[in-house]
Amino acid sequence: MDFGIRANLGQVLQQLLQVLLVGLTIGMMRNVVPALAETEFGVPRGSFMLLVAFVVAFGFVKGAMNFVAGRLAERLGRRLVLLVGWLVALPIPLMVYFANSWSWIVAATVLLGVNQGLTWSMTQTAKLDLTRADQRGLVIGLNEFSGYLGVAVAGVITGYAASLWGPRSGLLWFGAIVIGAATLLAWLAVAETLPWAHAEVKRHASPSPQALRPRYPAGVSAQPTTREMFALMSWGDRRMAALCQAGLVEKFVDALVWVFWPVFLHQRGVSLPGIGWIVGVYGFTWGAAQFFTGKLSDRFGRHLLNSWGMWICGAGVALMPLGSNASWWSMSAVIAGLGMAMLYPNLSAAVADIAHPNWRASAIGIYRFWRDLGYGIGGLGLGAAAVLGGNLESAFWFVALAMALSGAALYRWGEETHPRLNPAH
Repeated sequence: MDFGIRANLGQVLQQLLQVLLVGLTIGMMRNVVPALAETEFGVPRGSFMLLVAFVVAFGFVKGAMNFVAGRLAERLGRRLVLLVGWLVALPIPLMVYFANSWSWIVAATVLLGVNQGLTWSMTQTAKLDLTRADQRGLVIGLNEFSGYLGVAVAGVITGYAASLWGPRSGLLWFGAIVIGAATLLAWLAVAETLPWAHAEVKRHASPSPQALRPRYPAGVSAQPTTREMFALMSWGDRRMAALCQAGLVEKFVDALVWVFWPVFLHQRGVSLPGIGWIVGVYGFTWGAAQFFTGKLSDRFGRHLLNSWGMWICGAGVALMPLGSNASWWSMSAVIAGLGMAMLYPNLSAAVADIAHPNWRASAIGIYRFWRDLGYGIGGLGLGAAAVLGGNLESAFWFVALAMALSGAALYRWGEETHPRLNPAH
């Protein structure tokens, strides 16, 4: 069985198309819905905790589904979990269209969390099955580039669609087309990649002298239980724990961008298409730069890119409330997006480096559990910071400080994981 991007190009492209559609699905909820929370869905002005309720629900649900998806993928296969994720998403556009209160949006976002936890996890896991160890940074960079390109494009398109046809009709038709197409493609065109993972296990049993030797955690059984895996990833291995906490905190940024950036800009008189473009600058920068930062980590390593990415992204967040015009806000979005591009694919690649193929899907699922729990914990932190500070700007300072401290913890407790640059002895 052949490994590598070129050898499996058809299926790699199918998986990239799937994650593009995953990004389009979440992107349709990230511009119009928060900006019009007050006028369209009845959220009282200044109700910061109510405003963040939908992203908190999303974070806790998506985090839990990432955990479940990893374990299910090792038993049922990647393709079935992907397909179930899309079937769950089918009601979302209708729920947004008929929503008569914010609770409908929260409920739709719960389904979105299930969808994202199952589908995005599987696109990443499937591509890691198909490719070689020296391509992991590149393949995760491509995966996240495609997904966050979708997020950014959806923000722009739905902004214009809401202006032309109204927010509910625009989101209904956009969501129905994207989710319908994704479901059909998952059913008809995506192949099961679990056999590649099994073949990699056999290859590891009798490695060649030239094979890369990752620094796998010591003392882990060949088929660890769910409890053993959770303990290993969360506190048992210092490197994995450092990566998980960094993943959790970096999602504070995404929660801020999702909930408060559109509200912040809307309150300053920016139109819906204008909000879509400014938030889109962050997404486009993040998405496009990952194509290069993932490949860069395959050559020079993950650790410094991850640590500096946390600090640069936090700096971009801190700059946003200091300006008063679209050029400044776009510049701060570029800086935040560049920092996110440095860390986002390479935290996942670092986990994959030191996760054995027997339990790699579970390791990625638990990392993604902690990472996307950051939506929920970060959302609560954003709301609390805004309430205590009495304004949206306080949430920006909270996130910037959290990123600085988390980056320092990652730098101190993490290490280089690339098996060529820091191999096992």
